[in-house]
Amino acid sequence: MIVGVPKEIKTNENRISVIPVGVELLRNNGHTVLVETQAGVGSGFTDENYKNSGAEIVNAPVDIFGRADMIVKVKEPLPSEYKMIRQGQIVFTYFHFAASRQLTEAIVDSKCVAIAYETVQDASGSLPLLVPMSEVAGRMAVQEGARYLEKLHGGKGLLLGGVPGVEPASVVILGGGVVGTNAAKIASGLGARVSILDVNLDRLRYLDDVMPKNVVTVMSNPANIRKAISEADLVVGAVLIPGAKAPSLITREMLPLMNKGSVLVDVAVDQGGCVETIKPTTHEDPVYEIDGVLHYGVANMPGAVPMTSTRALTNATLPYMIQIANAGFPKIAQTNSEIAKGVNAVNGKITHQSVAETFDLPFSPLSEI
Repeated sequence: MIVGVPKEIKTNENRISVIPVGVELLRNNGHTVLVETQAGVGSGFTDENYKNSGAEIVNAPVDIFGRADMIVKVKEPLPSEYKMIRQGQIVFTYFHFAASRQLTEAIVDSKCVAIAYETVQDASGSLPLLVPMSEVAGRMAVQEGARYLEKLHGGKGLLLGGVPGVEPASVVILGGGVVGTNAAKIASGLGARVSILDVNLDRLRYLDDVMPKNVVTVMSNPANIRKAISEADLVVGAVLIPGAKAPSLITREMLPLMNKGSVLVDVAVDQGGCVETIKPTTHEDPVYEIDGVLHYGVANMPGAVPMTSTRALTNATLPYMIQIANAGFPKIAQTNSEIAKGVNAVNGKITHQSVAETFDLPFSPLSEI
């Protein structure tokens, strides 16, 4: 199989989907790898590194899309890439379809095979290709939130952990999954007062056992959310429903409950966000203010730390990439249930029910295609 690795073109996205050793392993399995020139520079890899691993360096993305049987990316295709995707071509990347009807319709129109990192699911119910970036994003959420609590960045001027004689900031985390757990680790480690809200009582029991004493667990419901955000200095949205739009846990009507100069970081923004007033932003222009509350909505947070996040991501994705390349489609979907759950669209049909329901579009079970 010919595997294509185009350069990421999302604003300030410095990750790459395959590192040089990944090229070597794909080559060892009999595959050809095309890498767009300069695609790895942001993650610390030169064209020479890729050549030495056996990749063919290609100057233009149109040539990669035109030749490759499978395109592997980090972020979803952007409008300039839509028309380069062709029928039957496998595209393996983060899609987060529920956040964009335009993207969903473009992929349906292309009739490609869309395999989404974020819905590949193992037998335990875990999302192995989402976990590494959720770990990065959860930790970064507190790091970025702490920055924007500083007065010169528009916040109220609080040090997250306080100092002796001055109380620390209050951090509220909506969701106790991978993002929320990692956010709590960083916030509690800095000395903040942390509250984690979740609807899963068993998860709250677990977090109560493993977290330090400056972390408390709270059942998530509208009343408790209203109370928590009214006392919060930093709120981290860490809610995920695989393949579907995130629920709006903080509504527009709730926003005035928050204190002026407090900060909202919604990690769920790439799935529509769990804050009604959130919208996607970029690393170049990451925040905006509504009712005195700073909103941080960068949809590719891990792109700011590519030296870490590229390696973390490819550790997880490469084994699946090799399996797909070795078996091809549809055989891999028939023999590998984890990858089958990642298939969101095939030949113009949506095969993930949550994506279809989000946009009220027809759903076609993969087994029937």
